[in-house]
Amino acid sequence: MARLSLSEIVSRLGGELCGDGSVQIGQIAPLERAEQGDIGFVVHPKYLPALEASHASAVILPTAMAGATRLPHILVRDPYLYFAQVAQLLNPPSKPYAGVHASAVVLSPLPASVTVAPLAFIGEDCEIGENAIIGPGCIIEQGCKVGADTLLHARVVMYEGVSVGARCILHSGCVLGSDGFGFAPRRDGSWEKIPQIGSVLIGDDVEIGGNTVIDRGALDATVIKNGVKLDNLIQIAHNCQIGENSAFAAQIGIAGSTIVGKRVRIGGQSGIQGHIEVGDDVVLSARSAITKTTKGKGVYTSVLPSEPHKEWLHKAAHFKNLDKMAERIRALEKKIDEMEKKA
Repeated sequence: MARLSLSEIVSRLGGELCGDGSVQIGQIAPLERAEQGDIGFVVHPKYLPALEASHASAVILPTAMAGATRLPHILVRDPYLYFAQVAQLLNPPSKPYAGVHASAVVLSPLPASVTVAPLAFIGEDCEIGENAIIGPGCIIEQGCKVGADTLLHARVVMYEGVSVGARCILHSGCVLGSDGFGFAPRRDGSWEKIPQIGSVLIGDDVEIGGNTVIDRGALDATVIKNGVKLDNLIQIAHNCQIGENSAFAAQIGIAGSTIVGKRVRIGGQSGIQGHIEVGDDVVLSARSAITKTTKGKGVYTSVLPSEPHKEWLHKAAHFKNLDKMAERIRALEKKIDEMEKKA
C-alpha cells in the first residue's frame, strides 16, 4: 500500500488543494469509518453531517462545496471519479515475479517479462504480450493472442484462436470462445450441430468478470470493443458486437447476432433478444427485456416494480382480460364515431 501527501496526490491527478498539503494519506475510506491517515469523499450536500462527524484526515469535495469543511480537502468536478483515481494510486496491483513456473506447460515462445503461474497451459502458435500475467490453472489454446499488460486470474479459459487486447483483466472462471448455441433441426426432432468456426476478438482495456462466457461466432467473430466492462455471470452469444465503453451488470444474457452500441449501460438480469440492435448511449434498467431494435438515446425499463402479492394477483387478473377490454373500447369508439356523424 502506497502512502502519499495531499500535495503529491494533486500533482499527479490535478484538483484544487485547500489546506495543509503535507498531510499524509495511506488509504481511502467511507466517511463513517475513516480514521487518521484516510481520505474520504463527498458527492452531495446530504452527506455533510457524516463529514462533520468523520475522523478522516482529508476529504475530496465537488467544487460547488468549497469551504464546507475545515479539514484539508481537494476540490474537483467529479469527486467519485477522483476517488477511483486516488484509490488506484494508493493501492497499486501487486506484481509477481516474471517467469514460468515449473509446473506450467508452455508450447509458444514468451517475452522474458511474462509471468506464467503454476499449472497453466499455453498452446502452440500463441502470442503473449510483454508483462502479461497468466494465472494459476489458466488454459490458453492454440493460436490465441494475449496483449501486453493483460492479467488473467486463475482458471481463465481461452479456446483456440481467441484474441484479447492490451491492459485487459479477465477474472477467474471466465470462458472465451466456447461454441455458440447453433443447431439445425432434423425432421425426426433431433438436432444437427452447426460448427462454430468464427472467433472472439476482445479489444484493449476490457474487464471481464468471473464465470462470464463469450461464445465464438458461427462464421464471423464475436467482438467486444475497447473499454467494455462486463460483470460476473454474463452470457454473450455468438456473433454479437459490443460497442466501446459499454458496461453490463451481472446475470445479463444477450442472444446471438445482437449489436450493442457505444457507452451502453445495462442493469443486472436484463435480457436482449437476438438479431436486433441497441443504439449508442442507451441505458437499460435492471431486469429489462429488450425484444426489438432500440436506438433512441435514453433510459428504458420493462419490468414492473414489486408490490404486495394480493395486489399483484388482482392486476394479473386484469392482464388476462386486456384483449377483451381493447375490443370493447374499439367497439365503443366506433359507436361514438357513428353518433358524431349522425349529429
